[in-house]
Amino acid sequence: MAAGSGGGPWETVIGLETHVQLRTLSKMFCSCSTAFGAPPNTNVCPVCLGLPGALPVPNELALKLAVRAALALSCTVHPRSLFARKNYFYPDLPKGYQISQFEQPLSTNGALSYLSPDRGVVTATIVRLHVEEDAGKSLHDRYPKQTAIDLNRCGVPLIEIVTGPDFRSPHEARAYLQTLKQVLEYSGVSDCDMEKGSLRVDANLSVRRGGQTTLGTKTEVKNINSFAYVEKALTVERDRQVAALEGGAMITQETMLYDSKTNSVRPQRSKEESHDYRYFPDPDLPPLVLSEEFIAEQQTLLPELPAKKRERFVAQYALSVTDAAVITAERAVADYYEGVVHAGADSKTAANWVMTEVLEDAKDHGDALRVPPGALANLIGLVRGGTLSHQAAKRVFGEVAERGGEPRNVAEALGLIQVADTGVVTGWVSEVLAANPTEVTRYKSGEVKLLQFFVGQVMKVSRGKADPKLVQRVLEEKLVA
Repeated sequence: MAAGSGGGPWETVIGLETHVQLRTLSKMFCSCSTAFGAPPNTNVCPVCLGLPGALPVPNELALKLAVRAALALSCTVHPRSLFARKNYFYPDLPKGYQISQFEQPLSTNGALSYLSPDRGVVTATIVRLHVEEDAGKSLHDRYPKQTAIDLNRCGVPLIEIVTGPDFRSPHEARAYLQTLKQVLEYSGVSDCDMEKGSLRVDANLSVRRGGQTTLGTKTEVKNINSFAYVEKALTVERDRQVAALEGGAMITQETMLYDSKTNSVRPQRSKEESHDYRYFPDPDLPPLVLSEEFIAEQQTLLPELPAKKRERFVAQYALSVTDAAVITAERAVADYYEGVVHAGADSKTAANWVMTEVLEDAKDHGDALRVPPGALANLIGLVRGGTLSHQAAKRVFGEVAERGGEPRNVAEALGLIQVADTGVVTGWVSEVLAANPTEVTRYKSGEVKLLQFFVGQVMKVSRGKADPKLVQRVLEEKLVA
């Protein structure tokens, strides 16, 4: 049974629809707060509850962020687009319709390149990116045998990003989503926090015989709330479809729900076609007309995006592609790294520190980069100049992260400054050689690898203060004598 392209009789075809919450304080068409975690049904007003006579007014910041996202994904932004009503009945949709865009969306025809585990760098087509409002939330776990409705999310501003049927494996779908999340975070469009519902994924999947060009019958998989689950859910659904077709059954076009506890999918409802939603232009909202200046302003606010930054880091700082990918994964870390280099640190050494100590510390402290870039550059300088050993520098880093301070002063206060005084080091070496006569004899009769044992002993006697390079030099001189 085949996964991916050309790997046997079945080919997987996947398209993704991603709903991304825009980074605004208020909703799409009213001034209610978008804050996550408020008590149920408190961030609501007549507009987002759809009460008679309430009129929607578009949120300007949401439109700016939507345009910025479209430009970051190389979409054509249309100066004129229409808000439409998507009509359906569901308990968490108080108006009986959702304001979205249909025939004339904000933007179309974009692209995003990502690294496929099977096919190298691949470009996914972005068919459209449009603006819409979110619906409320049905909660099935609050009251036994009852569903509770929280309408706080009603009217929260979203963009929907729809790809072509371009992915050939669940793994590729995941790789694209990780790249998309990175671009949207870099652009400041969204925090993309899946746990808070800021990024949600629906996937369309079908399978066909290898070599066929017509698409098979697709199903939509919903209810996926992490990238790992996207890959798992799509793998389960692909295997289900292949098994059904090999058993002579037909695939029904329907919506499947993924259950992460059992790693299984079950049918929710037969899939509506777009005409089932009876889309029509919203009579309460005029066409959305954007000036050239409005669009151009968002273009100027776009930062250097991850792929470009990666290429530049490889060229400018002589980093490997892998290291550059780690350092540019988050914009804040990439900016921090450049700060360390601009403060005078060697680019490769700075990269090693950022990828180890800095990221480990950030992971333990809510992603905070606690040591200022200038302080890390100073610390790297102290190691390079032989004032601190690498081990001692790690201790100083931890201390500066916890309590602040200038690295040299902290190192002195901790008694970690390396002793590079030949007289003092010679004393420690003599002490170690006197205490280990057997090893001295073995060394002199050819066991030169014992040199590292002696270095270790001197470092222990000096409580880590001896300059290791000087220790080695003095030892070599003494052991030859």
